[in-house]
Amino acid sequence: MESYKFFSTWVVFLVVLGSNLALVCSNFIGDQPLSQIAIEKAVFALRDSASIKAYPTVLGLKGEDTQWVNVDLVYSEPSEQDWIGVFSPAKFNSSNCYPVNDPKEQTPYICSAPIKYKYANFSNSGYMNTGKASVKFQLINQRADFSFALFTGGLSNPKLVAVSNSITFANPKAPLYPRLAQGKSWDEMTVTWTSGYNTDEAIPFVEWGLKGDLQKRSPAGTLTFHRGSMCGSPARTVGWRDPGFIHTSFLKALWPNSVYTYKMGHLLSNGSHVWSKMYSFKSSPYPGQDSLQRVVIFGDMGKAERDGSNEYSDYQPGSLNTTDQLIKDLKNIDIVFHIGDITYANGYISQWDQFTSQVEPIASRVPYMIASGNHERDWPGTGSFYDTTDSGGECGVLAETMFYVPAENRAKFWYSTDYGMFHFCIADTEHDWREGSEQYKFIEHCLASADRRKQPWLIFAAHRVLGYSSDKWYALEGTFAEPMGRESLQKLWQRYKVDIAFYGHVHNYERSCPVYQNQCVNLETSHYSGTVNGTIHVVVGGAGSHLSQFSQINTTWSLYKDYDFGFVKLTAFNHSSLLYEYKKSSDGKVYDSFTVSRDYRDVLACVPDGCEPTTLAS
Repeated sequence: MESYKFFSTWVVFLVVLGSNLALVCSNFIGDQPLSQIAIEKAVFALRDSASIKAYPTVLGLKGEDTQWVNVDLVYSEPSEQDWIGVFSPAKFNSSNCYPVNDPKEQTPYICSAPIKYKYANFSNSGYMNTGKASVKFQLINQRADFSFALFTGGLSNPKLVAVSNSITFANPKAPLYPRLAQGKSWDEMTVTWTSGYNTDEAIPFVEWGLKGDLQKRSPAGTLTFHRGSMCGSPARTVGWRDPGFIHTSFLKALWPNSVYTYKMGHLLSNGSHVWSKMYSFKSSPYPGQDSLQRVVIFGDMGKAERDGSNEYSDYQPGSLNTTDQLIKDLKNIDIVFHIGDITYANGYISQWDQFTSQVEPIASRVPYMIASGNHERDWPGTGSFYDTTDSGGECGVLAETMFYVPAENRAKFWYSTDYGMFHFCIADTEHDWREGSEQYKFIEHCLASADRRKQPWLIFAAHRVLGYSSDKWYALEGTFAEPMGRESLQKLWQRYKVDIAFYGHVHNYERSCPVYQNQCVNLETSHYSGTVNGTIHVVVGGAGSHLSQFSQINTTWSLYKDYDFGFVKLTAFNHSSLLYEYKKSSDGKVYDSFTVSRDYRDVLACVPDGCEPTTLAS
């Protein structure tokens, strides 16, 4: 009965509201399990024979941002299709519905998707006999309270039979989930985090300094976005959730290769402070600095739930393994590049909080650089190069706001960044890259600006495969890559002697031979030395999402294929020696590798048919 009283006032509200509003909702499937829930079809069927209770009621009393919650339920008519949805904010009703101008449509009773769900019989084998279950959920602080709802009828025809009490974190507005990123200068680190504090309520800043030294404060800018910023459903409808406030502070004039400590703070109007935990990072080396430098690159990781929610094992089964392997080896990692398809939220905004929480042990310690993918950007009529609905209506807003990248215009997600002996050119495959485009000019300038004497290791990265892939779908097209990819960019990779080009999008691992003019120019597989005579193309999109099949066609340029989850690690020992390793996420062991040994003169040398004509002075 407690759950019925908790919800009864909402029923009255729904009746009074009538049918002046309607919901536009698209049913997205595939990469986002929350899209399987037809929440807009949910009906009220509250029953005295059903009850659900959650405890503890207050979380984070010791400052935790993650805590386990027990949910006990009783239902006299149990079914295998019964499931528990976690809703936040706790009161979910038709006041959240997105209005359209069609009074004929019936207003749904519930217009917000849960942030996660589990079936009632999850780890409760006796549920069908007893009608009783105890289910554990792991919750993170997401700036609002929570409630748990018991539904019958499965995901496609949900009937609400009971609602729990609400629970909350002690400070739901706390500053959380810091994400480091390189600034526009090598000696600048940015700190981005999320909180519930707007600037009229508290002033955000970062307190930081060399480890063991005096600390200073740097102000932070604040961004947010609204439902109207979304381009379509579900981001604008059932997937919408208030994102809170995203703050970014710029820590400047850093000493190279030095350890700094930092914490995020908010100065409240009454003069008191709210603080985050203390974190630390090592600043970047000076461009060209000769020191040990280690880079991790992958794409398409997505997120997963450690409590087994959302049946995510069917969607991003390798995500947690990749995350955990990186955490385990973090002391041997200096910078991370996640090249597109970040969360697979696909318009369910709550999932971005879940992702930033998942990668916080990594992103709070080393720069976590991202690239834009189709699941971040693409939406019809919004300027994306591909006219698809893959972003679920986010149209780039979430990626541009939740993470910082040193781009001139964050809506155009291409940028360059330096890390010691590495020079990175990050392209945005969701905008036009063809010759004559704005991005093409950027790519050429980025590649041309690399000082190969100081930064011998030139890396190109993008989400979609612009080079080479034996993916089954690409093979059916007969392109083995995105159409117009090699056609437009191969001349730049060759002219500026790009060492390695990385791609995601295809959910597997593959390495090509060094390629020049569409031909393998070196038959070696484990060691390369001498003149830079071709670019190695690598697909590294197997960091978490469901795997992609390879074609049965024998692609002679392909040296190594792996239908498994993994990531790549580059280790520069000095200006002449580079180690490349592909590691599986399941065990962290190396399954493919090669080394590069060369001198500066080898970079300067040209391949025979690529030499520029010269005239000797008389």
